[in-house]
Amino acid sequence: MKTALTLSVALATFAHAADPASSTPGVALTIYNQNFGVVRETRNLSITDGTVRFQDVAKQIDPTSVHFLSLTDPAAKVLEQNYEYDLVSADKLLEKYIDRDITVKTAGGAVYTGKLQSVDPNQIVLQQGGDKGLAMIQRPMNVVDIQFGALPEGLITRPSLVWKVATEKPGDQLVEIAYQTQGISWTADYNLVLNPDETQADLGGWVTINNQSGATYKDAKLKLVAGDVNRVQPPAQARGMAKEMMVQSAPADAEGFEEKSFFEYHLYTLGRPATVAENQTKQIELLSANAVPVKKIYLYNGQPQMRFYGGLQMSDEFGSENSNKKVNVSFEIKNSKENKLGMALPKGKIRISKRDPADNSLEFVGEDEIDHTPKNEKIRITTGDAFDIVGERKRTDFKLNTGGHVATESFEIKVRNHKDVPVEVIVKETLYRWSQWEITASSEKFLKEDSNTIHFPVTIDKDGEKVVTYTVKYTW
Repeated sequence: MKTALTLSVALATFAHAADPASSTPGVALTIYNQNFGVVRETRNLSITDGTVRFQDVAKQIDPTSVHFLSLTDPAAKVLEQNYEYDLVSADKLLEKYIDRDITVKTAGGAVYTGKLQSVDPNQIVLQQGGDKGLAMIQRPMNVVDIQFGALPEGLITRPSLVWKVATEKPGDQLVEIAYQTQGISWTADYNLVLNPDETQADLGGWVTINNQSGATYKDAKLKLVAGDVNRVQPPAQARGMAKEMMVQSAPADAEGFEEKSFFEYHLYTLGRPATVAENQTKQIELLSANAVPVKKIYLYNGQPQMRFYGGLQMSDEFGSENSNKKVNVSFEIKNSKENKLGMALPKGKIRISKRDPADNSLEFVGEDEIDHTPKNEKIRITTGDAFDIVGERKRTDFKLNTGGHVATESFEIKVRNHKDVPVEVIVKETLYRWSQWEITASSEKFLKEDSNTIHFPVTIDKDGEKVVTYTVKYTW
C-alpha cells in the first residue's frame, strides 16, 4: 500500500524533543487509555541506494502518522513511503503459486507434483505432468505437507515501512521514527481492603496493558497517558499529539511509576524498561498505600427517580409513586498527601474487600468505577445497599392554589436501623416541582446541597428508628 507521508509538527516535537536519550538505539512506548499508542524507536540503518526498509513495525500502524528523522544527517528527507503488510501465510503462498509447480503429500502417503490450478479451503487442484491429468486433493485432515520452490515476490514475513530517502551521507545512519498504532490500551484497577472498623483501608492500584497492535516492544521506555484526548475519527486518520508541559513530579519509586502533569492530562512513566509482547496482557503496580482514612456513608434517597427538569410540575399525582426502601452504602476518600495518596488517579474499576475475623479470609463486598481524579479531590465508591437499614417515604399532604401560584407539600421519611450499633444516615430529598421553594417546617436540620436538593443528616440508635418530616412551599 502506498501512502503520502504526513510529518506532523506536533508529533515531531513529541517524538524528538520529549526524549533526550533518543541518540542511542532503543524503543519508547506511550500508551493512551483510548486503544492507541505512540511508538518512538531509534535504530541503526544502512542507507546506500536511497531505499530503506524499516521492519517490525506494528501491524495496526497508522502510516499517515509516521515521523522520520536521521540523527546522522538531519537534512535527509523521505520522498516516498510504502507500508507493506501482505504477510506470508499458507493460503497466500498457494494463491501466489497458481500456474506454478508445487508438491503435495497426503496423510495416506500419496505424493502429487504439478502446476497448481486452483485452491480453496476444501481442495487443491493440480495439473500433473505426462498423462496423469488433473488431481483434486481434498485438504481437511488429508494434506500433511506442501512444498514450494521459493517465496513468491510481494510476500513478506514482517510488516515493514519502505522509504525512498534523499541523503548526502549514504551509509550507516542512526534514525529515529515515531508513529501511532491502534490495538494497544491500558486500564487501571484498584483494590481497597477495609480495616475491621471500616475507618481505614489499604489501597493498591495496578495497570493492565493489553497489546494487540501486532508488534513486540522489547525493553521499552514505557509511559501511560491518562485523560480524554480528542482524536479525529476515521476516515480522517492523521492525528496530532499534544505538546508537553511539565510540572513538579509526584515522588515515585525508581522502579515504579512517576506521575506528572502532561498538557491537560497526566503522564505515568515507569522507572525501569519493560517488554510489552505481542498478544500479551501485562500488569504493573501503579500505587500502594496503607491505612488510608475512609469515611463510610449511608444515603437514603426515597425517590431516586425524581429530578427537577426545569419545568413546572404541579400535578397532584406527580411524584406519588411508591418509595424506594433501599439505603445506599458508599465510602469516601480524599485523594491527598495527608491521606497517604495525592497523585492523580486514572479512571478504572475499584474492588472493595474486608477480612472475615473468623478465619481472616478476604471477602469481596462490592465494586465501582472511579473517574480520572486529580489530587485533593474526593473519591466516592458505592458498594451496594445496606441489608439492616431500611427506609420508607410517604407524602402526607399536598395543597395547590393555582390562582395564588402557591403549592405546599409535606413528607414523612422513616429510617430504621436493625444493626447492633448506631449509624449515621443522610436522608436525601429532591425538590423537583419548581426552582423557587422554601422549607416552612422541618423536624430535623437540613443542608442545602444544590438548588433543588437538601440533605438531612440523622443518627439512628441501634434497633432504632428516626422519623424526618418537612413541608416545602413552592411559588411561581
